[in-house]
Amino acid sequence: MFIEVCVISFGLHGGSVLYKKLKNRMNRKDKETEPGVLDAAYQKFVQEKIDPFFGDMREQQLQELSATGELPEVSEEEKQANRHLGISGLNMCVACVCKLFYPGRLVVTIPLSLFLSLRHYKNAYRSIFREQRISIAVSDSLLITWALLANYLFAAALGIFLFAVSLKLLSKTKEISQKKLISVFSRHPRSVWILSEEVETEIPFEKLQAGDIFVVNAGGIIPADGVIAEGMGSVDQRSLTGESRPAEKGTGEQVFASTVLLSGRIYVRAERAGQETVAARIGEILNRTVDYKTSLESKTEQIVDRSAVPMLILSGLAYPAAGTSGALAVLSSNPGYNMRVVSPLSTLNRIDLLSRNSILVKDGRALERLPKVDTVIFDKTGTLTLEQPCVSRVHSCNGFSEDTLLTYAAAAEHRQTHPIAKAIVSAAEERKLKLPDIEDNFYEIGYGIRGTLDDQMVRVGSERFMEMENITIPNIARAIQETSVMQGNSIVMIAVEDKLAGAVELHPTVKTEAKEVVAQFRHLGISTYIISGDHENPTQILAQELGIDHCHAGILPEQKAEIVRQLQKDGRKVCFVGDGINDALALKEADVSVSLRGAANVAVDTAQIILMDGNMANLAYLFDVSRDFESDQKRNLITTAIPSVICIGGVFLFHFGIYTSILLFYSGLSVGTWFATRPLKRTEPDRPPDWRA
Repeated sequence: MFIEVCVISFGLHGGSVLYKKLKNRMNRKDKETEPGVLDAAYQKFVQEKIDPFFGDMREQQLQELSATGELPEVSEEEKQANRHLGISGLNMCVACVCKLFYPGRLVVTIPLSLFLSLRHYKNAYRSIFREQRISIAVSDSLLITWALLANYLFAAALGIFLFAVSLKLLSKTKEISQKKLISVFSRHPRSVWILSEEVETEIPFEKLQAGDIFVVNAGGIIPADGVIAEGMGSVDQRSLTGESRPAEKGTGEQVFASTVLLSGRIYVRAERAGQETVAARIGEILNRTVDYKTSLESKTEQIVDRSAVPMLILSGLAYPAAGTSGALAVLSSNPGYNMRVVSPLSTLNRIDLLSRNSILVKDGRALERLPKVDTVIFDKTGTLTLEQPCVSRVHSCNGFSEDTLLTYAAAAEHRQTHPIAKAIVSAAEERKLKLPDIEDNFYEIGYGIRGTLDDQMVRVGSERFMEMENITIPNIARAIQETSVMQGNSIVMIAVEDKLAGAVELHPTVKTEAKEVVAQFRHLGISTYIISGDHENPTQILAQELGIDHCHAGILPEQKAEIVRQLQKDGRKVCFVGDGINDALALKEADVSVSLRGAANVAVDTAQIILMDGNMANLAYLFDVSRDFESDQKRNLITTAIPSVICIGGVFLFHFGIYTSILLFYSGLSVGTWFATRPLKRTEPDRPPDWRA
């Protein structure tokens, strides 16, 4: 007896010290401090050796998305779950050894059982006194305390261990790989050149103020929002506005911070600098806004919590009829306890099934919400269209043939790597045109290129480039330009010597699978929207081509998020599909958020689901799997409820005890686990063949 008392005293003291150390570490303000060597080694072991059992394909995809090629940093919630699992596993091993060989020594498990129960007691206290409700934590606390006092020590250790397993499984299904997003918007030069008293002076970026005139050269990042006071250039502002083509900017036009000047030289009067710029405001909103999804309970958690009160009442009724063992049997037969293991396991297996089909699900709760989605919003650029356009028509004048014009344009562009150049060269190759070498070529990024071909000066570029080169543009060419823009197309003009020879018209290349995906959604009764920062005409034309129900063009990032919020206020469940910085706010507001691999880092960070191969056909497959998952959850509830009903009935009719309850618990758990892991047994998913692009 003396040995048991010593062991218990030592265990309680050690557990108390360990708890205080863990609590101090969690509350420590110095985030830079490294965790203990032992804990770090244990966390690494779990991540590398244990986590792959929950789906190695998902881990590989997370490594691919990581900038360092390493596994993402484990969240503090999952670290706590790992610690809880390790300690409870040790306690369970001790309990098993004692139960089999030294039944009288089970008392040694009490200290760790009490230490591991502190979480339940804290949650129960918060539930009763702060939230003023009876949650499953209250039932957990009562069950463990009662089991320990009634000397059902093995049952207590088993219950604590199964809770730790469910905690680990649940942590794996929740959102992962969230990073601080503000770093994405720190894209600015270290120093800025400003015009001060007619002299260009270099100052630190932090000292740039509204009203200053700063200078940006080709290839430079624009450091502040402002208006061009002098000069012209081509600006890549796709990350903010979603426009697929560089915007040609001149005096009096607006430019934004974090965009890139591709060509030219501009003097800009700063209107908003530092944290006041559009890009900085997006970052600030993302970091300050409480993402409701982070506090959203899964359906399983809701079911488990709601079952607490009925089971407590039944347990109280069972006590006079079947005694302590019967009351504990009823309390431990809560179907929610099985659901806490089976449901996350089912989620992880569906996630792994999707990972094997190039769909990375970062947050398992998204699968629960997808069947409720009745509205899908697409961003236009990069989501529905490819980066490289297609040549739709060649316009000729002054006696030049289409093949000659295309040959000249392709010869001038064939060494360039931008999408328009690739489209022109590809069109020439399709016509099997032989491309001659061009001499003395000079390229103005974003404007055009000029060079010598067959002793003639050839110029290929935009309308503004032709005007810069003093090429007269006939009225018919201007009319073609206006018509093309109205249709959502773009024009590349070609001049030979000093005369306009014609133009190549290009139109956006729609992803081949996009139309079929939209049709699938229409068949399911899901409304579709397209929201784009691009111009209205091309956006409307694309919407009509794909059969999308609603269209919004010229939309800024904050307006996209507002549209999502308005739809939600109208009772809609929204899935947003986007890939740019300009989509980040909307992705965070949506009920379900989807992005593509290769998208902006902030979009990949914010989205709950990533299409790893960029194939939009996988979006329809994702919805199909989510509906199967909903059926899984209903079946899980039934398979866990049946043993519970049998146990409760058995307690009142046949005086079942706690260990009979454990036997029935494991029966339900085994059946539920078999159903949960069944998707992994399929070598091929039930995907309609026409959904693949």
